[in-house]
This record gives sequence, structure tokens and C-alpha cells, in this order.
Amino acid sequence: MDPISLQLGTKNLWSWLVRLLSKDPEWLNDKVKFFVPTMDLGSRNLDLTERVILQLRELHNQGQATWQKFIHCVCMELEVPLEQEVLLLSIWGHEDECPSHLEAGEENQPESQLHHGLKRPHQSCGSSPRPKQCRKQQRDLAKRYLQLLRTSAQQRHGSELSGPGHPLAFHQAYVPPILQWGRATAPFDTQEGLIMGNPKAEDGTDMSIQDLFKARAGKDPKVMVLLGKAGMGKTTLAHRLRQQWAHGQLDRFQALFLFEFRQLNLITQFLTLPQLLFDLYLSPEEGPHAVFQYLKENANGVLLIFDGLEEALDPCSSKETVGPEFSGPALTLFSGLCHGTLLPGCWVMATSRPGKLPACLPTEAATVHMWGFDGPRVEEYVGRLFSDQPCQEAVLAELRASRHLRSMCAVPALCRVACLCLYHLLPGNSPGQSAALLPTVTQNYVQMVLALSPRGYLDAESLLGLGEVALSGLEAGSVIFFAKDIAPSMRAFGAALGLLTSFCIRMGPGRQENGYAFTHLSLQAFFAALHLMASPKVDKDKLAHYVTLNSRWLLRTKAKPGLLDHVPTFLAGLASSACHSFLSHLTPRDEVWVGAKQAAVIQALRKLATRRHTGPKVIELCHCVGETQEPELAGLMAQSLPYQLPFHNFPLTYADLAALTNILRHRDAPIHLDFEGCPLEPHCPEALASCGKVENLSFKSRKCGDAFAEALSGSLPTMESLKKLGLAGSKITARGINHLVQALPLCPHLEEVSFQDNQLKDQEVLNIVKVLPRLLRLRKLDLSRNDVSKWTLLSLTKMAVTCSTVRMLQARKADLIFLLSPRVETATELRGDPDLQGNASRKKEAESRSLALRLQNCQLTVPDVKILIAQLREGPHLDEVDLSGNQLEDEGCRLMAEAATQLHIAGKLDLSDNGLSVAGVHCVLSAVSTCRTLADLHISLMHKTVVLTFAPKTEEQGTQERVRFLDHLMPQMPSELPLCTLRLTHCGLRAEHLEQLCTALGGSCHLRHLDLSGNALGDEGAAQLAQRLPGLGALQSLNLSENGLSLDTVISLAQCFSTVQWALHLDIRFESQLVILKGDRRARDLSASGSWPEFPAGAQFSGFGRCCISRSFCLRECQLEPPSLTHLCETLEKCPGPLEIMLSHGVLSEQSLDALLGHLPRLPQLKLLQLSQMRLSPRSPFLLADFFSVCPRVQKVDLRSLHHVTLHFRSNEEQKGGCCGTFTGCSLSQEHVEPLCKLLQKCEDLSQLDLSANQLGDDGLRCLLGCLPQVPISSSLDLSHNGLSQEGALCLVEALPSCPRVREASVSLGSQQSFWIHFSQQEEAGKTLRLSECSFGPEHVPRLANGLSQARQLTQLTLTQSCLGLEDLTVLLSLVRWPKGLLSVRVEEPWIDRAGVLTLLSVCAQASGTVTEISISEMQQQLCIQLEFPRQENPEAAALRLAHCDLKTHHSLLMETYAGLQQLSLSQVNLCDADSMLLQSLLPALSELKKFRLTSSCVCPEGLAHLASGLSHCHHLEELDLSNNQLIKEGTKVLMGALEGKCSLKRLDLSHFPLVGCTLSVLTQGLSHMTLLQSLCLSRNDIGDVGCYHLSEALRAATSLEELGLSHNQIGDTGAQHLAAILSGLPELRKIDLSANGIGPAGGVRLVESLAFCKHLEELVLGCNALGDPTALALAHGLPEHLRVLHLPSSRLGPEGTLRLGQALDGCAHVEEISLAENSLAGGVPHFRQGLPLLRHIDLASCEIDDQTAKPLTAGFVLCPALEEILLSWNLLGDEAAAELARVLPRMGRLKRVDLEKNRITAHGAGLLAEGLAQGSGIHVIRLWNNPIPTDMAKRLQSQDPRLDFAFFHNQPQTPRGT
Repeated sequence: MDPISLQLGTKNLWSWLVRLLSKDPEWLNDKVKFFVPTMDLGSRNLDLTERVILQLRELHNQGQATWQKFIHCVCMELEVPLEQEVLLLSIWGHEDECPSHLEAGEENQPESQLHHGLKRPHQSCGSSPRPKQCRKQQRDLAKRYLQLLRTSAQQRHGSELSGPGHPLAFHQAYVPPILQWGRATAPFDTQEGLIMGNPKAEDGTDMSIQDLFKARAGKDPKVMVLLGKAGMGKTTLAHRLRQQWAHGQLDRFQALFLFEFRQLNLITQFLTLPQLLFDLYLSPEEGPHAVFQYLKENANGVLLIFDGLEEALDPCSSKETVGPEFSGPALTLFSGLCHGTLLPGCWVMATSRPGKLPACLPTEAATVHMWGFDGPRVEEYVGRLFSDQPCQEAVLAELRASRHLRSMCAVPALCRVACLCLYHLLPGNSPGQSAALLPTVTQNYVQMVLALSPRGYLDAESLLGLGEVALSGLEAGSVIFFAKDIAPSMRAFGAALGLLTSFCIRMGPGRQENGYAFTHLSLQAFFAALHLMASPKVDKDKLAHYVTLNSRWLLRTKAKPGLLDHVPTFLAGLASSACHSFLSHLTPRDEVWVGAKQAAVIQALRKLATRRHTGPKVIELCHCVGETQEPELAGLMAQSLPYQLPFHNFPLTYADLAALTNILRHRDAPIHLDFEGCPLEPHCPEALASCGKVENLSFKSRKCGDAFAEALSGSLPTMESLKKLGLAGSKITARGINHLVQALPLCPHLEEVSFQDNQLKDQEVLNIVKVLPRLLRLRKLDLSRNDVSKWTLLSLTKMAVTCSTVRMLQARKADLIFLLSPRVETATELRGDPDLQGNASRKKEAESRSLALRLQNCQLTVPDVKILIAQLREGPHLDEVDLSGNQLEDEGCRLMAEAATQLHIAGKLDLSDNGLSVAGVHCVLSAVSTCRTLADLHISLMHKTVVLTFAPKTEEQGTQERVRFLDHLMPQMPSELPLCTLRLTHCGLRAEHLEQLCTALGGSCHLRHLDLSGNALGDEGAAQLAQRLPGLGALQSLNLSENGLSLDTVISLAQCFSTVQWALHLDIRFESQLVILKGDRRARDLSASGSWPEFPAGAQFSGFGRCCISRSFCLRECQLEPPSLTHLCETLEKCPGPLEIMLSHGVLSEQSLDALLGHLPRLPQLKLLQLSQMRLSPRSPFLLADFFSVCPRVQKVDLRSLHHVTLHFRSNEEQKGGCCGTFTGCSLSQEHVEPLCKLLQKCEDLSQLDLSANQLGDDGLRCLLGCLPQVPISSSLDLSHNGLSQEGALCLVEALPSCPRVREASVSLGSQQSFWIHFSQQEEAGKTLRLSECSFGPEHVPRLANGLSQARQLTQLTLTQSCLGLEDLTVLLSLVRWPKGLLSVRVEEPWIDRAGVLTLLSVCAQASGTVTEISISEMQQQLCIQLEFPRQENPEAAALRLAHCDLKTHHSLLMETYAGLQQLSLSQVNLCDADSMLLQSLLPALSELKKFRLTSSCVCPEGLAHLASGLSHCHHLEELDLSNNQLIKEGTKVLMGALEGKCSLKRLDLSHFPLVGCTLSVLTQGLSHMTLLQSLCLSRNDIGDVGCYHLSEALRAATSLEELGLSHNQIGDTGAQHLAAILSGLPELRKIDLSANGIGPAGGVRLVESLAFCKHLEELVLGCNALGDPTALALAHGLPEHLRVLHLPSSRLGPEGTLRLGQALDGCAHVEEISLAENSLAGGVPHFRQGLPLLRHIDLASCEIDDQTAKPLTAGFVLCPALEEILLSWNLLGDEAAAELARVLPRMGRLKRVDLEKNRITAHGAGLLAEGLAQGSGIHVIRLWNNPIPTDMAKRLQSQDPRLDFAFFHNQPQTPRGT
């Protein structure tokens, strides 16, 4: 054994020490180097164990002291188990004291060196070893340091009190501000917002300082942040805590450190935590490591306070702070303390202004709001401050008398300033005057400066100097100044007046500097504003830049508030006129300059006052405007505030609301204030007192508690306009509710109160509800999301029953709402005198009152419902009782159903989701069997539905209109009221239940609808029910859907048609198991539910309004086999008619269709058979074609795409007429044509045949044309879309001779291919052929010409865009030859407008027939010629023509060719010189020319001369039309010369002909010789009255005149009278048009009186004249006997004249058109009682026709059977008029178009029109543009019937085929 081991102890201890140190050789090396610096082991080659042993020996050899120190290092710095540590210390560390030489050495070291060498265990290489101290020694050092901390804190407090002397005892006057927990996690040991042990603190207010520090187990960080605005006393509280700790009041803390971030910001180097505590706060006298270790071990008793967190500059470091050796910025150390990585278990408190807190704060940190002073605290503070002053009572009196001063004193800093001012002001002022001198915060500071100034002397230079320093500090973000920043004189001045404080700033170890700061941040802001206002260095523009609003919505914007935030408020205050003299004393400039700067601030605030701001800025602006004391500015801001003013998520104090209230007092309009998520000072509602413009007041915040409610209750009665109050999400208890309940009746205008989500208990809720009778105008009380029990709920129902104003109580899970209907109160009631309220009015209201009760999901049981029934029996009439979602089960439902008859329920009783069973269903049915008011009972066990509806309300007006309309269409059936709807769906009913069910129904009220869908009746049950149906009365519908019925059973239900009178419609969807049997009233129920009824497709109308409704059987979704069809037909044989059968959505085989068609003749009552969406066999067309001969009653067979078949049958009483066959889309080809035609030959009266959209092709067409003579088609054949080509068109031409009955054929081979052939009953001479887009080539022309030559009966040929060129047309005309006859050829090709007149004449000259008429229209690209065969011409001309000689150069030949021309018409042409010269030479040669037209053309002046020259030789002209040409004055004169000698003219049209004086004279002179003239049109010639006179004189000779057109000629009354004078000489006049002139009543009356001489007058057109009622009355007195057309639009007719005129027109046998549009007819719309048998068109647009006027008008339409078009656009027609029109539409067989644009028809009215439209197949369109119909509804309506047109531009639909 080693001798040393023997010396030191046992072998085991030594070996263990060697093993321990072998694990950390580096640590041992460091210690050896420290203790034995001379030892060197580097040259020795030793293993690890040997090296450790050698080092230990060397250390032991250094002596006992060194060895003991080493052993202490081992125990303190290495992980040594406790038992080993005890053993080591007991053997080697038994001495109590450390070696004296080492201790002395540490004391002699500089402090800085000592502290900088302080490290945690495992020091780095080169650091000095710390002395090892025992536990007792550590405690002693810590004890001395803690005592030093207390002594230092006491000394600091004493130095603060020994500052500049004040007469007031500020140091003794501390009063704690209001403290309130913020976050829900704030109290460590309590629930949200609740301080344990303090019953007064239920809402987190009235906390004591000790309440902030409730113990919490564990070493988690205990962090809290005190939030308060500037001046709330955060810094004061921090110093107060240190003072209390120093005096032993916070005994839970052993150590307290107070830091200010404004000082920490000055430290630029990084710090460790020991440096922060010891270097910057207080250094221990000795043993800093031991002291820090003690603080660490006892961290639960350490409190670190950081003041001014919002001023922290450095961001938090993301590096984790571990260990005391970690260094970083102060904020990073703060973060480590908060998160427990430094000094775990310590308490951390920070103060900050509200804002976005640094991210380094843990989420669990508690927040405490500091709210300053309330009223009692203000008085307590004043009492303490003036405790030894004689003026104490006077100061209190001033505060109590001035509300504004009290509101400012809510801020502790301002309270101190105000008290100082009052102390100096009171001795020299009478009571009340002192407070008047302190109206604003700014003037408080002004008075403070004046009070502190010696003998009132203002040191302007020093004050402005301090202001400049203050501004520079705020702009730089600094509130601490050094000596170099402030001049010594200013420092002395500030210190003498108490404006500046000085303090020692520890910058580091051994470094201290003196710092200076303003006593408060607001004081610094005041001096900064003072500098801006009074310094000549600041101009107005720079000043205005500081007048800004800094949003305090800091949670979303910036990390910390700015230091300049208060400057705008002080600028506004200094801009007040009261501060003008103060500023004038400070500035070296004159008063005008001061006033200009004040005005600049006011102007900047004025701009801000008119803008929209967020809530925080509104509050700041209120403060600024209030500081100015400018009523005009306050009024401007008040009026600019929005009606809804929200304040969300930022703290609000009493001063804030006081500033807002001050502004609102200047507002005229009401305003809504909404506070949501805002931390609110508990007593801040007191500031709203007497705020009379608040109409809606809402608070939603968990910060609101009893103190808040108490303050609010005091203000509510003074808010005279308050109508709505909301207090949600708060922590109000019974105490707060009691205050509010007492206040609510004192609010006379309150209409809505909301106490949602307030955790109210039963008693609080009852207390609130008890006050309802006293709230006379209340309409709604919301108590949702509170804690209400079931028994309380029943108490509330009793209250609802007994309170006369309650109209509804709704309770559903968390919802609890009262709706009330306020009574009409008397003046006595408004004064709140309940003893004098009238019993008579209350009794009357109780009788008329009704109540809705909704108690959903409230866990009510049978005992509860018994209580409820007892309550309701004593109550008023019930609109609704909803007990759904409870636990009533069968018994409870039965009780409610039995009681329903006595409860006077007028609406519904909802018992859904109450556990009702099948047995319970019968109980409910039995209970209501005798109820005569039951309207609807719906029970569905699957859907947990049980709803009873009683006495339904009167249907809406629109529904009544629909019912009236349907009543016109349907036969009236007797009905007894009340009618009931019974729906027992999905209730599991089986056949055995039916007897019990029918027994219950037999004694019930009369059933209207019975719905048994979704049950399990099966075939047996359906059969039983069908037998029992007659005993159930006159049902309107029976629903047996989803009952597992077989096909035979559902077909057997058709027997009900013959056994049950009301059964009219059976609708079956077999796969979906839909089975509904309906009566004739089904449409009423569908209309009431919002869907539109579909009229029976076969409804027959007779007379006016009477109709016979068909019975219909509809079977869908079923594959029908022959046996089923046989069963169906046999069942329907007994059905009374008319009958409709509709089968759809299935498969029908050839055998099934054959069987069905075989049975149809045995159904004489059958009206319609419809097979839709049925898959049919390819043989179906032949079976249907053969059916024409099998069943003579068939009227129409319509087969489409082998999926849709419709067969229409005529009754036996109807006259036999033509049949129609449609076989479209059936894939018919050539092979099917001959068999189909053979079958159709058997039909003797086939009218129309439609074979379109098949696959016939050209070969099939050829075959069909061959069979066509044997098929007896009498009307039309449609072969469109059959893949035809030019070959098919040529085949048609070639077949025309063999089809003598063909009247017209039309072929178009374009994209919309069509092929129509129309027939006549007998053979006709004239035929028409139209070929369009046939793309003929030169090879087709000879064949076409040959076919045309064979069609000798053809009279009209039209070739449209068929690719016939100039040469092709020439060849065609030359090849068509007939022995005799006339042929009119019309050609439309694009090249016609480019060919020229001469070229076209040359082409026509090549025709093989004589050209008798030519018409050319270049714009319409149209050439029309009429040929007469055979052609008469001399041989020479024929030879030249046949040789295709150029006729342009052989004019003589051209004249010879056109010698027989009778009509030449040129329209829209451009005549060149060559053309006009040709006409000049050609016209004289046309001896047979009777008609010449040149219209809408352009002719050059030379050409006019040539034309006039040619016309002058045409002496036999009978018709001359020169209208609408582009002529000049000279050209007009030339053409007028051509009229000379035209005595044979019968028709002359010179419309739009520039007739001036000379030309009019020529015309009138010529007219005087035209004795044969029959038609004269001179429209748009500006003839005027004088011209009309000359014209009238010229027309005296035209005794044969039949038509006279003089519209748009500026003819007035005089001209009209001239015309009237000659009418007696025009006995043959048939038409006169004088529209759009200036004729008034005088001329109009004279004119219509003269019409009596025109016995043959048929058309009278006088519109757009100011004729008035006199003309209408005169016309009514002498209406022409043969009048056909009457146009009087825009004639200023009134109701009287129009009514008389309508009476005169009534019964006129010849009238076809009437236009009275754009007249103010109103009630004078024509009423036709006799009717107009030939009337086709009536225009009443824009005539102010409304619904009432429309009723007799539409009744008269029915008496006009020929009516085709009705124009009623731009009127006042609504749904009533639409209903009337819909009623008559089905009876107007010829009606094609109805225009209802721009009226007031809604979707309801349009639906009625759709219903009526379905009955009138001839109508093409109903225009409904610009009516108040939503777009989606318009699309839905148009999909129902495309003829409803809602578009702006009307696209005329195709006319129905066959019309």
C-alpha cells in the first residue's frame, strides 16, 4: 500500500478520488496549474491514472491549507455524492474558517476585478479560484447583503423625500391606484379575475398591493406586467413597493431590485446577471459569489422590478440565457429572468404603457391594469395631501363642484398637478373661480408653472430653453439628460421649481454619472409643446407637422408607444385663447404672431375633425379638441362622427370617455357607441352621464365587473336618448345586476337590452326579468349564454305568460331571448306611476295579445309540461309553442296535444324530437281528433318530427290572386272548413294499424291532405285504404309513397277515379316508390309552398272561365309488359273522362306498344297518351302510322327520337278534322319510305306530316316524291334535316308536275337545312318554289331549267344565294320556255349590287319570255322580273339574242326586247351617266310602261336631266314613285318638269322630296290636271300651312283620290282646316295620314267633322299631334262606318276622350288596328262590351294603365277573337293585371304576341302568365323585359316556357309548324 494512502485515510476513499478526477483530467490540470504553477508533467510518459496520482501527491505536498482548498473545490465544483462529500470534508475539510491570507488577499483586490472574475462552476482556464465558503458563512454574507439592500432602499427613499421643498406632503399622500387583473391566467392561485381572500375583488378591482404576489408552488417564473397609461403611477408604485419592502411590509421577499429601462438603455456593454445585480444596483461588501448563490437558492424570495418596459431599446436575443456567466443586453437578461433560465423561481414585475409587449415575455405572464383614481381615491389623496393644511375642505369643495376637474384628477399625475395649482390659487380666488382656471390639462400645467415661478415672474429664457431640451429628448427617444445636455442655469432653474430631478446613474463598476429628467413624461411633453408654440425658431408649417394623431391600437401596429404622443394634446391646449397671454409673455414675438401659430394648430385640427378615423385616433382627437375649448371645432367634429362609432381592442380610461362625452354634447344626431374587447377603467361609465345623444350603447369585455356595472347604472338614467343597451361577456355578479336592475326602469326610451354571456345565475336572471313590466318601451331582452336552470326557466315562462308586453320567449340551449311589444303608454305611465295606470287599456291589450313560446332542448319532462300547461291555460292566445328537443315522450306529447284545443294556439305546436313512439302517434291522433282548428299535423318518427299547426293565417295577396286564377280554370267543388293536412310519414305504420287510424280520422276535422309516405302498408294496406277512401271525405291529395307497393297495386289505385269523386290525378314513380293521388285543389298547396302548378296538358276550356279538368294517370320509372298494360287499360275503362295517360322513364317493347295501341280504342274518354323518355323499338313509327286507320279518334301522333310519343285524341262530340303525324329523329331511311307511305295512305284526313331529322337522303326523297300523290296530305310536309343535296332540290323541281296539289315548296340547304312542301285541298293553278343556298353549279343549270320548263303551273320562283352567277342566270332565263303563262323570278345574289343597271337589263333581255316587269334593288342584292310566254319578237332581234350579242352596244335591240315592259322599279341604286342615258333612250320606247319607281337612290345632276327627259315621253304612266332620293334643289326642278302632261297618273309618291316654293307650285299645277289620281303621298316635305292651302286647292279636281299621305309636314290647325274644307269633295277617300304635324284641337275637330263626307274611309292616322280630348269626342260622335285602322298615339288624349272613343269603337265590325299609345289614359282605357270581331292589333303602350284599369280591359280582349298582338309596355301593370291576362290567354286562339315590357310584374305574376301560356299554344312570345324579376327567377321561368322573353333584344321564335 502507498504510504501516502495510509497517511490520508483509507484506501477506498483515495481510490474513489482518483477515479473521480480521472473522469475530468482537464479540470484537475487547471487546479494544479493554479495551486502549483511550477509543476510540469509534459515531459513524462504516464498513463491517466498515474498522472492523476502524481498530481494529487504534488497538491498534498503543498501543505494542509492548499490541500483543504483543493478538497473544497472538488466538493463545490464537481458532482460529488452527498455521502462522499461528507466523508471528504470530515477528514480533510474540518476547519471552520478559511485561511486568513487568502481572505485578506480577496479583500485587497479591486471591486471590479473581483466581480468580473465571478463565475459559475467549471470556470474557464486562467480564472482565479473562488474562495470556498461554508453554508453558515454563505448565510452570513447573504444576511449582511440583504440588510445592506434594505438600508440602501431606505436611504434612497429618504433622498427622494429630501428633494426641492414643497409645502404639500406629497411623500405622505400616496394612495394606491385602481388595479385590475388583465389576462385570465393572471392570478397565480385563483380563477379568472378573482383574488382569493378578498370578497370585494370579484371583478379584479380594489386590489391591494399584497394581492399582486400570491404564492405559487414550483419554480416556474412568476411574471407580471403592470399596464397603465402615462401618469397612472406605474413608477410611483414601483418605488412604493421598494419602500414597503424596505420597511418590512412585503415580508415574503428577502431581496428586491428595482431597475429602470430608461437607465439601462444607457449601458452599452453586455452584462451578466451578477453584474446587473451588483454592478448596476448594489454591490455586496464581500463574497459576491456566495451572495449570488444564496439568491439563486432562495429565488422564490427575490423580486426584480423593471420600470418602463416600453422604453427598452435593444431587442430580445434569441440565444438561450443559461448560467450567471452569460452576458447580453439588459432586455435579454430580463427575458431570461422571465423564462426562468436565469435565477429560476424569482418574481419579475415590469411596468409598461399599453401596447404590443415584447416577445420575450412568456405567454403565461399575468397582466394588471392600472386605472388611476376613482372619486373616493381622489378625495382620499386630497385629504392626505392637505392633511395639515387649512384649505383642505376648500380644495375638496372645488373638486366636488367641478366635474371636469374631477375627471382630470382620475389621472394621479394630473391630480398632483391640480392639487398644487389649487393650493396656490385658492387664497386669491372666491369659491369656484379656482377650478374655472383649470379647465384643461394644458392649463393645469400653465398654472403650475405660474405657481412655481417666484412671485409670478416667468423666466422666459429658461422655460424656452427647457422646452428645447424636452423636444430634442423626445425626438431622440430619450427622457434622461446629462450635465452636458442642459446648461447649468437651466438645471438650477428646473431644480429650484421642481421641474427636473437629478439622480445617480451607475454606468458600470466604479462608474457613476449624474442624470437629469423631467419629473414626469407628460411634463416633458408640455415643455416640448411650449417650445414649438413660443419659439421663433419654429414656423407655422413645421408646427403643423406635429399636430398628428398617433393611433393607440398598438396591439396591431408598433412595438412601443412613441414619446411624442402627448405633444399634439398640449399643442391643442396651448392653441386655446386662454393661453394666448401666457405664450405672449414667453415669446419675443408679438401677439399677432402668437395668434397665427395658434390658428395654425386649430386649422390642422379642423382638417382632422372632418376625416374618418379609427377608434384610438377618435379618442385622441377628442382630447385635442377638448383642450382647445373651441365650441365650433367641437361641433364640427361631433357632426362628422359616423352614426356607428366602434371602439375595439384598446384600453379606455375615465378621462378618455369624458373627452368623448364632451364632444358628443355638441352633436345633434343620435349615435351608436360600441366597445368590444377594450380594457375599461371600472368607473369610466360615470363619464357618460348626461350624454344625451347616445342611442345605442354596447360593451363586450371580460374586464367589466360589478364596479363597472355600478358605475354604468349611475349614468344610464341620465342618457335620455338611450334605446339599446348591451353588456356582454362580462363578470357581473348579483351585486352588479342589482344596480343595473334599479337603473333600467329609469331609462324611459330603452327598447333593447342584452346581457349575453355574463355567467349570470338563476337569481340574477329572475331579478332582471322581474323588471320587465316597468320597461314600457322595451322590445327585446337577450339573456343568452348564461347559467339558467330548468326550474328558473319555468319561472320565466310564467313571467312571460303574465307580463302583458311579452310577445315571445325563446329558450334553446344557450339562447334565452324575450321579445316584447310595448304598450301605448299614457303620460302617467311614462312618469312611472303604476298606481294610476289605466285598467281598461290593459284589459283590452290582454285580450288582443298573443304569445310565442319556444322552449327547445331544455330537458323538459312530463312533470314540467304539466306545470307549463297550467301556466298557459291562464295566459293569452298563443302564436306558437315550440317544445322540440325535450324529453316529453308519449305521455308528455299526449298531454300537450289534448291541451292544445284549450290553449288558443293560432300558429304551430312543435313537439319534435321528444321520443314519441308508434303507440304515441295514435295517442296524439286521438287527442286532436275533435280539434276543429287543426290545420296541419305532421308526424315523422324517423325524422323525429311532430308539428301541429292551427288556424293558418290569411294567405298573402299574391296567393289569393293565384287562387282566384285557378278558380276560373277549375270547377268549384263544395268544401267545408276547417280543412286539415295530416302527414304521418316514416312512422312504421302497417296494414293492421289502418283500422285504428281510420277510426281516429273519422271523427276528426275534414281532411284536405293525407300523407302516409315512408311507412310499411304494403299491398294489403293500400287495398284497405282504397276501400276506406270514400269514408274519409273529400280529400285533395293522398300520398302513399315508399310503402313497398307492387306494380299491380299501384295500377289498381286507378280504380279510385271511378269510386272517389275528388280523385283526379294519380302520379306514380315506381322505382322511387312515389305514389300520389291528387284532387283539383293541388295547385293551391303548391303555390303556397313556393312552387308553381303545372296545368293539366289536356285541360279543356269552354265558355269564359269554365273548364273541365281531365283525370290523369302518370306512371314513371317502370318497365311495362303486355299483361301490366292490359291490366292498366282494363282498370281505366271505367274511369270517367276526359282522361290523360302519361308513361315515362321506362322501356316499351314492340309487343307492349302493340298491346297498348290495341286497347286504346276501347277508352272513349281518352284525351291524351304521352310516352316520354321511353325506349321504343325501331318498328314504333309503323305501328303508330297504322294507328291512324285503327282509331279514327286520333288527332295527332307525335313521335320524336324513338323516346317520346304523344297521341292526342278528339272526343266523340268533336267534329272530325285533319290529323297530324310527326315522326322526327326516328332514323328513317329510303327502305322505310314505301312501307310508311302505304300505312299513311289509309288515313283519309292527314293534314300535316313531319319527317324531319331522319336519314332519308336524296334517294329516300326521290322515293317519297314518287309516293306523294297517293298520300292524302292536305296541309304540309316537313323533310328538313334529312341530309339532302342539290340532287334533292332538283328532284323536287322535277316532281312538281306530278304533284298537282302542291301549293308551295321551299328548300334551303344551308346550315339550318329546311325542306317544306305545302299542299292545298284541291288542285291550284299557281305554285311557288323557293330555293335557297343550294350552291348550284353550271352543270346543274340545264337540268334546273328543264325541270322549271315542265312545271307549267309554277307562277313564282325565288332563287336566294344559290351561287348562280351572271352567266348562269343568263343561261337559266334563256332555257326556261313555256307555251303560255306568267312566271315571276326573284334572284338574290351578292353580285347584283356590283353589276349595274345596264348589265342587269342586258341579262333580263336574254330571257326566253317577254319581260313585263323589272325591279332592281342593289342594296338588297335583288333582281325581280316577270316573264310572259310566249315571247313576241321579230326574227332579227331573236337571232341577235340567241347569238348572245352584247346588247349594251345594240340599244335598238334592247328597246325592241323591252317593248312590252309594263313596270320598271329601281330601288337603292347608284345611276351612272351610262345608265341614265340608257333610260333616256329606253323610256320613250316603252309604250306599255305603266309604273316607274326610282326610290332611295343616288343620281347625278346630268343623270337627272336624262331621266327627266325620258320620263317626259311616258304619257301613259299610271304610277310614279320618286320618294326618298338624294336630290338637290336643281334636280327637283328638273324632275318636276317631267310631271307635265301626266294626266293618267293614279299613284304619285314624292315623299322626302325637297319641295320648295317654286317646285311646290309646279306640283300643285300638275296635280290640278291629274283627275284620275287615286293615291298621293307627300310625307316629310315641310309643306306647312301655306303649302297645304295650295295643295288643297289643287286636290279639288282629284275626286277619285283614295289615299292621302301628308305626315311630317309641319301642318298646323290652319292647314288642317284647309284640308277639311275639301274633304267633302273626296268621297272615295279610304286612307288619310296626317301624323307628326302640328295640328291642335281646333284643327283636329274640324278635320274629323269633315270625315263624315268620306263614307269609304278605312284608315285614319293622326298620331303625334296635340289633338286632345275635343278631337277624340268629335271622332267618337262621327266615327267612320268602314274604319279599319285608327292610329292616335301621342295625341294628348285624356281619360274622358278615350273613354268616349272606346265606347264608339265598341262593336265596330271592321276595325283591325287601334293605337292609342303614349296618351294619359289612366281610367279612360277603352272597355269593350260588345267586342271587335276583326281587331288584330291594339297598342296601349305608355298609357299609365294600372292593375285596376287593366281588369275591364283584359275582359274586353276576350271579345276580340281575331286579336293577334297586344302592346301594354311601359305601364303600371302589376301581378293583378298579370293574373287577369293569364286568365284570358287560353281563350284567345289567334293571339301571337303580348308586350309587357317595363311594368311592375314580379316573379309571381310571371308565374301566373306561364300557367296561362301553357293553355294557349298559338302565342309566340310574351315580352317581360325590365320588370322587377330577379335574373335567376327569370331563367327558371323561361326554362318552364321559352316564350317568356326577358331579354332587351327580342329574338322572335319560330312560328309553330303548321300555322
